[in-house]
Amino acid sequence: MMMKRIVRISMLLGLGCVVPLSPFLRAQTVHQLPFASSQNTVELTVANESTVPLTRLAIHLSSAPSWVLVAQPKQSLALLKPRQELPVLFSFSVDKSAPVNKEERLVFTISTEEGEQRIKEIRIVVTPPERIELFPNYPNPFNPTTTLSYQLPMPAKVTLKVFNLLGQEVATLIDEEQRAGYHQSTWSAAHAASGVYVAQLVATTVDGAHWTMRRAMVLLR
Repeated sequence: MMMKRIVRISMLLGLGCVVPLSPFLRAQTVHQLPFASSQNTVELTVANESTVPLTRLAIHLSSAPSWVLVAQPKQSLALLKPRQELPVLFSFSVDKSAPVNKEERLVFTISTEEGEQRIKEIRIVVTPPERIELFPNYPNPFNPTTTLSYQLPMPAKVTLKVFNLLGQEVATLIDEEQRAGYHQSTWSAAHAASGVYVAQLVATTVDGAHWTMRRAMVLLR
């Protein structure tokens, strides 16, 4: 199932008034975004509270973490009549490299033709992945390096090792405590012989939950 989230926010405009940033931040909700999700939407409702029409409004995402991938960061409204409200939609994806359980901010700036600006900050946090997974290495077959990636739903002690088909350990890539989220490691097999190898991921949480996952890899010289 494709995960997505819709965030609806209001922005108010009025000629001749200056609205500081701080009132926008009071009692603001922290919006949760699914891990590695796509087709997320921020819906900004732009409202003209004045009795004068506003033309050529520019709305853009002026600041965001690098893992927020926005389809169209700049948009515009040709006309906003007095007392009128119009929605502006921003669609975005969350890259799997996003840190989980860490609060970040999206900053939207709206500018009028007369040079006035309003700023809206949206607090967001990415939730952990729902399950542990060891992804296929890439490239595969490979020579001489390949990248192994995996995701953790919670912090865990992780070991990532490579074995040959005789069950002999060839390399230890990871042996440490790691946070929830996406991780990757590169294996350099410069001194290994051609053949099939097995990557084994073992993760153990503080409460004793234990997972073991394996993936076959082909070193082809």
